[in-house]
Amino acid sequence: MNEKRKQGILLLFPLVILLLGTGFTSVLFYHVYQQTAYEHISAFCEIILENTPEAEPQLLSALKDFHALTDQEVAENHHLEKYGYRADEFCKDLPLYIFLLPFLLFLATACAFAFVIRTFHRRIQKRIADLTEYLEQVNTGAVGTLIQAQEDDFSHLQDEIYKTVTMLCQTIEAAVAAKSNFAENLANIAHQLKTPITSAFLSLQLMKKETANEYVTSMEKQLKRLNRLEESLLTLSRIDSGTLPFKQEQVDLYTALNLAAENLSDLLRKKHISVEIPENGCIEFSGDLEWTMEALMNLMKNCMEHSQSGGIVHCGYSENPLYVEVRIWDDGAGFDPEDIPHLFDRFYRGRRAVGNGIGIGLALARSIFELQNGTVTAYNLRNGGACFEIRIYSH
Repeated sequence: MNEKRKQGILLLFPLVILLLGTGFTSVLFYHVYQQTAYEHISAFCEIILENTPEAEPQLLSALKDFHALTDQEVAENHHLEKYGYRADEFCKDLPLYIFLLPFLLFLATACAFAFVIRTFHRRIQKRIADLTEYLEQVNTGAVGTLIQAQEDDFSHLQDEIYKTVTMLCQTIEAAVAAKSNFAENLANIAHQLKTPITSAFLSLQLMKKETANEYVTSMEKQLKRLNRLEESLLTLSRIDSGTLPFKQEQVDLYTALNLAAENLSDLLRKKHISVEIPENGCIEFSGDLEWTMEALMNLMKNCMEHSQSGGIVHCGYSENPLYVEVRIWDDGAGFDPEDIPHLFDRFYRGRRAVGNGIGIGLALARSIFELQNGTVTAYNLRNGGACFEIRIYSH
């Protein structure tokens, strides 16, 4: 017996109860009517015979004539009204269960309907719970199988969920494979760059010993830029492949910000820019100090490059039960509004970009904080200046 047939039988259950109850009530009412009519006529005849025993033949004859009357002849017979009798003066002592029976029938039918509704509701809730649990397993990566051999109203939805999950799993596998290939190719490119860059540096050192001119200096700058690009590509490939070593230790934000500023001290002095870091007490999060410092350096350097000589790079940090927050901002002109959606894209250089950067610093910073359950956003302040906001969540 399939699920739909079971549901049909379950729906008929209240109707069967109602039908049986109505039939039983009708038979009972008819029986009570017959018994009551018989008892009243019998009592009436007894009184007549007690008062006039000689009228027995006429009474029996009258009873035979009464039985011979048709329903049409009996219906709407109000002969006793001319003697002052009314219908409500007769049959006053009907049994109490006659009045209780319709109520009991209604109660039984209502209980049957309630039982059916509750059964359907529990089945629906169970199916929804099973489908929800299956989707939760999909979200956590522990994909199981939801077995439902019988057809019901959710079978089509279940089939569509299976199809969607299967398609998503295939898409995820393809994306992971593509990302792995991309990371591998990126690492190969970076390694291939290492050898010619090293050779070029050695050749450059020999050239500097023999002759030093502006062309050699320019070549050295470009080679240093290529070297930074190669290191950044290697770091990005390790992030993409999930092989970047991350420690899990308590990182003090005040310490991380000061270490980042110290590593930029030469560039800051050269541009006559200072970094303002308030001491807001010990605020920590679980992460990697070295990589956090690297990410903070990239954000501070971006603010420094867009500040005027004598400017200040401001830092602030706080915490709440959900996350720790770090804000780094400058007093410059701010971001170009069209650049903001693309600031953290790899190799993107904004319209107001300065220096000889390669457009990887901000992308690297975002990846580092994301690996520590964090986010980085960028926006312009109302009074001018660009601001980076970092949130590292506790869970």
